[in-house]
Amino acid sequence: MVLDKEVLVPLKRVEIVIDEDDFEEFQEICRAINIRGYTYIWQAGGFGTRGNRRPNDMSLPEKNFLVIIACTEDQAEKLVNSISARMKEIGGIFLISDCDWVKGPKISY
Repeated sequence: MVLDKEVLVPLKRVEIVIDEDDFEEFQEICRAINIRGYTYIWQAGGFGTRGNRRPNDMSLPEKNFLVIIACTEDQAEKLVNSISARMKEIGGIFLISDCDWVKGPKISY
């Protein structure tokens, strides 16, 4: 497959899993560095440093969010600088990879 480079915008893909108690703080950081859009999935499950997180487990009142962001390299760097220390305290996962945005009617990065 040959991709038309004129319809692609190179960006960074950020994936973060955070606890619901920290989601509001995360949103404030995104606003401060002008990240205008993201997708989140509430009640993400998995296994990590905080043990097994099962979204349907009634004995576990805390819920995780999976947040997916497409942003510029500068925004990704600012996000890392803003929350990496906090992620060490609260746990979760924070991934950054290269991606291409397929241009549509409106770009929201």
